[in-house]
Amino acid sequence: MNWLDYSIIVFYLLGFLGLGYFFRDNKSSKDYFLGGRDVGWFPLSLSVMATQLSAISFISAPAFVGLRPGGGMSWLTFEFGVPIAMIIIMVVVIPPLYKSGIVSVYEYLERRFDASSRLLISFVFQISRSFGTGVMVYAVALILQSVLNIQFWQTIVIIGVITLVYSYQGGMRAVVYGDMIQMIVLFGGILVSLGFGLYEIGGWHNFITHVDTSRLTAVNFDKFGIHGDGFGFWPMLLGGIFLYTSYYGTDQTQSQRLLSARDMGTIRKLLTVNGLFRFPITFIYSFMGLVLGTLYFMDPSYQQALQHTFALHSGTLKSSTDLLVPIFIIKYLPNGIIGILLVAILSAAMSSLSSTINSLSAVTVEDYIKRFVTIKDNNQYVQISRIVSFLWGTICILFAFVAGGIADTVIEAINKIGSVFYGPVLATFLLAILSKKTNAIGANFGIVTGILVNTWLWLFVPQIFWFWWNVIGAIVTIVVAIVISQIFPNGMKKPLVVSEGKLQWKTKQNMILLTYFFVIVIFSVFLPYIF
Repeated sequence: MNWLDYSIIVFYLLGFLGLGYFFRDNKSSKDYFLGGRDVGWFPLSLSVMATQLSAISFISAPAFVGLRPGGGMSWLTFEFGVPIAMIIIMVVVIPPLYKSGIVSVYEYLERRFDASSRLLISFVFQISRSFGTGVMVYAVALILQSVLNIQFWQTIVIIGVITLVYSYQGGMRAVVYGDMIQMIVLFGGILVSLGFGLYEIGGWHNFITHVDTSRLTAVNFDKFGIHGDGFGFWPMLLGGIFLYTSYYGTDQTQSQRLLSARDMGTIRKLLTVNGLFRFPITFIYSFMGLVLGTLYFMDPSYQQALQHTFALHSGTLKSSTDLLVPIFIIKYLPNGIIGILLVAILSAAMSSLSSTINSLSAVTVEDYIKRFVTIKDNNQYVQISRIVSFLWGTICILFAFVAGGIADTVIEAINKIGSVFYGPVLATFLLAILSKKTNAIGANFGIVTGILVNTWLWLFVPQIFWFWWNVIGAIVTIVVAIVISQIFPNGMKKPLVVSEGKLQWKTKQNMILLTYFFVIVIFSVFLPYIF
């Protein structure tokens, strides 16, 4: 790296400080947390995709595809559940949430059950999301430390402080438009890395000649994820449907974007766009992993550079695999491009962190502070919200300093954390929306039991693939909630109105997404034959 690369990084970071200042004029809760409910589908779509296309996706997913034993293009099976999940969200989950006019998605549970359900699930979200984000910042900081030759704490401070400032000032508008910019930069970085990787290999023909063909297999119908095997078709599809329905529909970091939309038409557009574009984006950065992995095995100097860097930081880095992309950037790319791509990594990390900060602040203010503190006017509300945003950002950064114990395999660690909670949380919302036989006592017992069962599976039943936790946790939550509600029927409330008339399954968007599901599965099955 030289002065040009560092100048690009500094200029970019200063630009994001300016972004927060530009969007600093927030007058109410709907301004600060929902962007005034006046954000269009295009920036929201890019924002939704940016939080999922994280720094871990850019760094660790290609390494999984290119280097990890048993890895390869099986990573694509992560995406099979997305189109189906988008349909369920559009038809079942989001209509009642959006029509209720809420800021915290968990407020809906109080209206359906009672305050205890809202506070419980809000607490679950805050703990799981802040810790998961801490793991992400920790991992990115370690990797950037190894290639920037700066100390670990300095990397965390760079990521944390810049994100804190622009999120603190600008609220949801700054988060959404910041994500939009970061998405463009990050996707550009993927394309640049892919192009330079093919060039260093010697072109398409050399790549086809030297690629490890075993890594081209994306779909495995023989693995069921119950005997210590994973990444099979059925666990990834069924677990993915539950995970992504919960993530996009009931996780405040994502549902807050949907609640920021102008109307339901905007929501349907952005969910359809997300359902259609996630797979191509994932395919491109997975294919980048194939290219870089092939180059790694062809070029001994690449192997030596990676292992040398890992040896220098072996006291903190748990695995050399995640250095595949950063070392490629430093070793093979020209100055200027290096700065831009390191900015792409910083972009992705800040995107994930800013989303978490704003969402954690929203649920804290709406679910807790407003309940116990009298807020006089909108100005006071915005000031309190900014203070809470700053506090949650600090907590996430502190978690990053202590997250090393579970981050041996970063991308799986983060997904495991989510899979403990996503199924039970989704089940609670589905019970609130659809069930007439569930009360607050049952819902609370259900979600706690579902989380405890998933935690037990993590600690004591390692042969059950962790993607199944999303399904198991949801089923356990639903069964326990209904049984307990029948045993203790007092306090039963009628379900809130979901929509006018029947649920609208047969819409144009749903048919497109359903067809698309079969297209991406068929494409993935025949992927080895395409090459």
